[in-house]
Amino acid sequence: MLRENKKEAAQIEQPNKDSNKNSVADEMDEMCGKLQRAADPTYLDSFTMEELYDQVFESRPSIIEGLLTAGTYILAGAPKLGKSFLVMQFAWHVSTGTPLWDMQVKPGDVLYFALEDDKRRLQTRLHRMVSEIPTDKLHLTVCSQSIGNGLLLQIEHFMEDYPDTRLIIVDTLQKVREMNKEQYSYAGDYAEIAELKKISDKYSVCILLVHHTRKQQADDGFDMISGTSGLMGAADGALLLRYFCQK
Repeated sequence: MLRENKKEAAQIEQPNKDSNKNSVADEMDEMCGKLQRAADPTYLDSFTMEELYDQVFESRPSIIEGLLTAGTYILAGAPKLGKSFLVMQFAWHVSTGTPLWDMQVKPGDVLYFALEDDKRRLQTRLHRMVSEIPTDKLHLTVCSQSIGNGLLLQIEHFMEDYPDTRLIIVDTLQKVREMNKEQYSYAGDYAEIAELKKISDKYSVCILLVHHTRKQQADDGFDMISGTSGLMGAADGALLLRYFCQK
């Protein structure tokens, strides 16, 4: 009688192979169904709050502590106010790993599009700013394609060659904009910045766009940034360089 009970218990404890097969088949059917629905151009890829909370995302790395993180940013100011000197200082400190104004930096390669300069002018500026031994982590160029005509591929190819790049500076934004496109429209401004933001998000790099402000004053200083609000709408943030007279 005891043996029979043990045999029955053993039979009860054995997994149901048919049930497992059905479970796997159901999961496969569900997965195939999701793939088929996703292939439909009208499919809406939604997710629940619970599914979102189950995901783990990496935080954006800080490039210059308290000032710049990975993302796309605009640095705007009036002409001849020192924007190029300022961003060159950013570039040198990040490329050498030297703290900037007591703020820590994340060292790495830097790409600087100096599109309003030539090599002689760049050399002179660097000599005036730093006297240290040159760094091979700071890469400079005085030419580029436009946003809709090859610039994004140029940046991606550079990122493939230098995966430790932390900062990309475009000086100035106007130099890489499409001149044949409709100018000063919200949609056009937003679309151009959004394209650059895709790159910064993909590679967790900071793209800093040097831009101008308009002469017309505004209560909100950021409203002085030349162009429409589409620039700020697509960017992750902006820095405003202004001159204040002390009375």
